Amino acid sequence: MGVAMDTAWLEVFREVARRGSFTAAAKAMGYTQSAISRQVSSLESATDALLFDRLPRGVRLTAEGHCLLGHAEAVLDRLGTARTDLAALRDLVGGRLRIGAFPTADAALVPRAIAAFQHAHAKVALSLVEGLTPNQLAQLHSGDIDLAVVSTAPSRPFDTASLDLHHLLDDTMFVALPPTHPLVGHGVLRLAQLAEERWVAGRGRVDDTLLAASMRAGFRPRIELIAAEWIAKQGLVAAGLGITLVPSLAVDATRPDIALAPLHRDDVPARAVYAATLGGLTKPPAGTAFLEFLDAAAAEVADEIASRANN
Repeated sequence: MGVAMDTAWLEVFREVARRGSFTAAAKAMGYTQSAISRQVSSLESATDALLFDRLPRGVRLTAEGHCLLGHAEAVLDRLGTARTDLAALRDLVGGRLRIGAFPTADAALVPRAIAAFQHAHAKVALSLVEGLTPNQLAQLHSGDIDLAVVSTAPSRPFDTASLDLHHLLDDTMFVALPPTHPLVGHGVLRLAQLAEERWVAGRGRVDDTLLAASMRAGFRPRIELIAAEWIAKQGLVAAGLGITLVPSLAVDATRPDIALAPLHRDDVPARAVYAATLGGLTKPPAGTAFLEFLDAAAAEVADEIASRANN
């Protein structure tokens, strides 16, 4: 088995080849002449090649030396590029970050964090994919995204054993009412006040909707209108055809001809919102930095939600 090659020997070899002298290379690199000579000899042993003819005044590359020099320069150039790229990742002047988020998190929370992050670190390539929490977790496990903004609720928890979860905020619930509804302006509402209402939901099964948590309080909503898209839900409410739940994260995205009222937390518990990464894996530097921007955005949004609920 041959001697393992040290890349430092290649650097010494390249410098000697450029300067044509062990002494000149030693002076340029801050080594002694004997240290340069030893490293060249070690490289010759590792490659089983005579790289220089030793002359009375300096050295000259042999044919084998000329052959190795091109390879040495290519290797050292690639290593230099690798060091530059690694530094760019650490210093957030390069690299990428792939984010996933559930839909209502993309109404204000995630866009604010992304905008602030890109203003501070414009050279990091950032991408976003939207999807429900189960899809985000699947993409996280498959390696398609680096970080997922996900939500959970007491009625529908997900397996957290393989995840690192960073709590961002609690997503409380509001109810969207037609502007002429008699309960508009009555402050915090209880589900009992809405027992006779016609509900608009994304699916016919309560367990598959935001109303699932209300089942724990014994509430049985009368779902008569099914609309998967948020625009359609708002249209139905604005027309006076029913009411629907609105997560606090989406409050600022509601149309102006809809009235919103906060629901009591005992009736519809808040959804916990997390930034999730895979447990046991090293986070990319951009991912660690992005968490700080998510925290700042979450604090802003939480303050706005609290202000809206109290007015």
